[in-house]
Amino acid sequence: MSVNLSELQEGKIVVIEATGKLTKQDYEQFVPKVEQHIKTFGKIRILFEMKDFHGWEGAALWQDLKFDIKHFRHIERLAMVGEKRWEKGMSVFCKPFTTAKIRYFDASDTDKAYEWIRDEQSSQ
Repeated sequence: MSVNLSELQEGKIVVIEATGKLTKQDYEQFVPKVEQHIKTFGKIRILFEMKDFHGWEGAALWQDLKFDIKHFRHIERLAMVGEKRWEKGMSVFCKPFTTAKIRYFDASDTDKAYEWIRDEQSSQ
């Protein structure tokens, strides 16, 4: 698995690029970094970009659920960019676990995802 973190707007937006299958060790590496952004800004936005993504190992799924519950109100927007139909379904599945506005974008619309995650208007 490969997870790359980057930031936009001085850290208010965290971009997570994931390939392969997420593991518990991946969460142990990137969650503290994301939590530091939350500590700094209170609320952040996340763009989760899936490239050749194969989901989560069981322990990683548990880590994801714990993160979602702990940070239920700390994520303002979540843009999910993917290549597969089941990835689009994840954007619906995530909604009960966060107060974030969530939108799915096909990989061909990555530029639109970046526009939406940066947009300062709260009506979308």
